[in-house]
Amino acid sequence: MEKLQIKQDYPFVLIMAGGIGSRFWPASRENLPKQFLDITGSGKSLIQLTFDRFASFIPADYIYVITHQNYKSITLNALSGFNHNNLITEPTRNNTAASIALASFKLSQKNPDAVCIVAPSDHIINDENEFQRVLQTAFDHANENQSIVTLGIKSTRPDTGYGYIEFDKNEISDVRKVSSFREKPNATDAANFVKAGNFAWNSGIFTWRLDVILDAYQQYAPQIYNTLGAGIDVYNTHEEADFIFNAYPGTEKNSVDYAILEKAQNVYTIPCDIGWSDLGTWNSLHDNTEKVANQNAVLSSPVYLEDTYNSLIFSENTKLVVIKGLEDYIIVDTSDCLMIFPKSDEQEIKLLKEKLKEQGLGRYL
Repeated sequence: MEKLQIKQDYPFVLIMAGGIGSRFWPASRENLPKQFLDITGSGKSLIQLTFDRFASFIPADYIYVITHQNYKSITLNALSGFNHNNLITEPTRNNTAASIALASFKLSQKNPDAVCIVAPSDHIINDENEFQRVLQTAFDHANENQSIVTLGIKSTRPDTGYGYIEFDKNEISDVRKVSSFREKPNATDAANFVKAGNFAWNSGIFTWRLDVILDAYQQYAPQIYNTLGAGIDVYNTHEEADFIFNAYPGTEKNSVDYAILEKAQNVYTIPCDIGWSDLGTWNSLHDNTEKVANQNAVLSSPVYLEDTYNSLIFSENTKLVVIKGLEDYIIVDTSDCLMIFPKSDEQEIKLLKEKLKEQGLGRYL
């Protein structure tokens, strides 16, 4: 596959891999989150799929991963072809604003004018050629216009599980000025967004120049900027680890969307169709998995189904799974837990974990 032609010396990629994947419990655990699992049945973990996707057109030496320090060994063991020196670890979970700022300071010491892509480690993109084309457009715009560019996914249905980006409907170009960001809407608002035609799902994939994003932090998130900027002279030195360990926990806990994107005036989006899913829930995995008979998604073997419809079956074991008489269910079998849960109640899985803790069953989380 042809290498992406970027007009700079260092085309950085930052893969975000610090989440705990709580909505994918019981397969995803706090000590082994979903990004390190083969959730899709492809034979590769989600983070490996993400790394490979970028490594097909960005030199591997310029691909970085940031994750929680507890996942350092897991990350290195999970990735084939990754430069271990490019792992950035955070001592505490302070949300994406802090983690992106940390990486941006570190990478800016290598090339302050470089363009950087930021992407989650657990998303699926089926049309990788279109993904590359869109990123080329994002690179050019960010590099030439000092803009913050986010990929907006053309909404195909009124989904209440995604945040939305509103863009200028009168602008006729690939790159549109962002008017506003909208939180996950109710069903009525989601339907109105799709009908309006100038809303896209927020993919969480960003492109910007490092000097531009750091200027935005200085203006809109000064606490984070000042806290982490105090170590500007120690990044990429032997003193870096001690500085991060002491300074990072004191940064404000906020998402990059709240801290920067919703405030900055130079934010643009590229509405695109790249076969994207954030695989945020079991239902989204069902939607993005090839179905067998009766719209069942089967991610294990051997399985015998009878009178079972529109369900997801995921097993980490090789034992025979037999199911009869279920419709619209999530069935997940791990080495120490079996969950049989209605798809319609999926949003309760995150809350279920708190109930298990109250019942003294926290060891299964």
